[in-house]
Amino acid sequence: MKTSNRPDEWKIEQGLSGAVLPILDQTGPKTKVLDPQVFGDLTIDEEAIKSVGDREKLFTRERKGWVGFVEWENYPDKKAAAHKILTSQTFPPNPEFQFGPIPGTNPVLPGTHWKMWHHAIGGELTSVPDDSWATVLKEKHPDMLHLLQFPYNGEPPKRLVTDKEFTPNSLHFVRNHGGIPIINKEDFSFLMDGLVANPKSFTLDDLMDESKFPRMTKNVTIQCSGTRRIEQILKYPGQGDEVPQAPWAEGAIGTANYVGISLKKVIKACGGLIDGAKHLEFYGADTYFKDDKTMNYLVSVPWSKVKANEVMLAWEMNGEELPKIHGYPLRIVVFGYIGARSVKWLYRIKAIKEPSRAPVQSQEYLYFPQQVGKHNFKMTDGIQIQEMPVSSAIMSPWTKQVVIHKGKIRCKGWAYSGGGRWPERVELSNDGGFNWYTVPLDKLSKK
Repeated sequence: MKTSNRPDEWKIEQGLSGAVLPILDQTGPKTKVLDPQVFGDLTIDEEAIKSVGDREKLFTRERKGWVGFVEWENYPDKKAAAHKILTSQTFPPNPEFQFGPIPGTNPVLPGTHWKMWHHAIGGELTSVPDDSWATVLKEKHPDMLHLLQFPYNGEPPKRLVTDKEFTPNSLHFVRNHGGIPIINKEDFSFLMDGLVANPKSFTLDDLMDESKFPRMTKNVTIQCSGTRRIEQILKYPGQGDEVPQAPWAEGAIGTANYVGISLKKVIKACGGLIDGAKHLEFYGADTYFKDDKTMNYLVSVPWSKVKANEVMLAWEMNGEELPKIHGYPLRIVVFGYIGARSVKWLYRIKAIKEPSRAPVQSQEYLYFPQQVGKHNFKMTDGIQIQEMPVSSAIMSPWTKQVVIHKGKIRCKGWAYSGGGRWPERVELSNDGGFNWYTVPLDKLSKK
């Protein structure tokens, strides 16, 4: 039988194959079908890049024992040189909207742009993509679901998310914004400066000296604010950049026992805050890219959070040294806040008056009202996300899985209250939220 229908016509009409549909232009009195956008060959201005100088020298290793680390924040000339390199060549475009289907299982996105940017800068960043993936293969469980190869983003499969009360290091989710720097702890130190009375540098031995700083041990659940983003992507595609759009399922949450010290004690050792400081800005040694600009990973938390002893400097995770992929040798752990505030590979803390203006703090991880979209938003209208809201997910049975039962269904899942608070009650519904049943306390993990 002859038909004028396209292959998979039903899928196309039901919105299941949006990528094959033409774009309609309805700005005029008549609807027009736009031709597919075709991007030309990639270009590179060799002369402009040569004018920057020797990249191997310009972006050379700055600290002994710090592989893959480039200090950007104190060197505006270095940032300008990197910007010129990135704008003197073209890279494959991100799709404006992700109409194409995302793989349903273990969707490894390669991170093509991020690898190319690192290689374009060169110098100390050249080997970072390969070094980072080698670290993933060495430190993470073979069953991890790799969402993004570089910068690495990965989560455990559903069956292992709630398998144990404490998430094994090899199965703890990873949400990286840059490559993994390899830092020798004997060569490590970090700077506490800004609006403190006496700025100081501290080695790991300094921090571990219990005569100076009392030891802190805490069980902490960290969750990425993008947990379950795959559900959002399927409804509203969003931008195409692989890092902001990592297609998380329900596994971007993990609980671990951390050992370290309270940041409040370190600030006290520096003579306390001065001149109206109200926020602490954390500097990570990984390199982040935003709009053709390079920077270190920077975010901040308010002093009130630190004052409450809810921010720690951690060097141990589940009875072991911090894995490299989780921030070795020293990281920040913020209780109850989104994972983006728990900075890894810490090399500096700066006391400041206002929240950080760095892009990750001021242009990402923002709440907007429902009526705000790409057509009318302003970054300054967004509310910076700090505490996580109440959230939960069912790990078993799976979505749309058929269960044969005799009146009872065995379920397994997780519930998280955010803000560092313990969930007082967990309820479960089997009819879409019309009726709710309280989960018995003996079925919950211990407080």
